[in-house]
This record gives sequence, structure tokens and C-alpha cells, in this order.
Amino acid sequence: MTAQLACYDEDVPAAGTFRVELEGESGPVEVAIVRDEAGELHAISDICSHGAVSLSDGEVEDCTIECWLHGSRFDLRTGKPTGPPAVRPVPVYPLTVDGQRVLVDVDAPL
Repeated sequence: MTAQLACYDEDVPAAGTFRVELEGESGPVEVAIVRDEAGELHAISDICSHGAVSLSDGEVEDCTIECWLHGSRFDLRTGKPTGPPAVRPVPVYPLTVDGQRVLVDVDAPL
């Protein structure tokens, strides 16, 4: 599969998130489209690797997103946790912007 339309640039708030469900080769994939504090867009799994809850409900700070349940933070560029309690990274997906369209390839995690 190739990159698919996830949302439009205007859908993602400043230093905020927009949750989407995209179709992957193995079925639906929950993705958080995140705009960091510098204005850059990222696509990261919407499911926390520690608490299995939606990351798109968390707070964005610098280039990280915090899980609202237990406070784990994940780097938006790598998916790696920046501290406990999470120890496993979450998938990060290639994202491109074509005009106003935000495209994500959920079958080619970085």
C-alpha cells in the first residue's frame, strides 16, 4: 500500500493532535497526526505502548506527546519513550504534505 489521505493540514491544531483510522495491509491502523510546537507534522501510532490508550488525547510539548493515563512521553520523530513508565516505542509513520493534504503510509513504519 502507499501513502493515503489522512486529513488536511487545517484539521490539526497548533501543538495538538488529530486522530484518524487508516487502512493498512493487516487491517485498520489508529494514527495520531500531531503538530509539534515548531509547527511540524508527525504521524505516530495512536495507541500507547504502556497503557493501550489513545495518545491523541495527550498533551504535545516540544517534539513529544504525553500519554494522559500514566504520563509516558514519546518522541514524535522516533516513537521512543523519553521516560518511564513506557519502555517500548510506538510506531512512527512516513508523512508527507501535498498542498493541504496530509498523506501517511501506515505500511512503512520508520
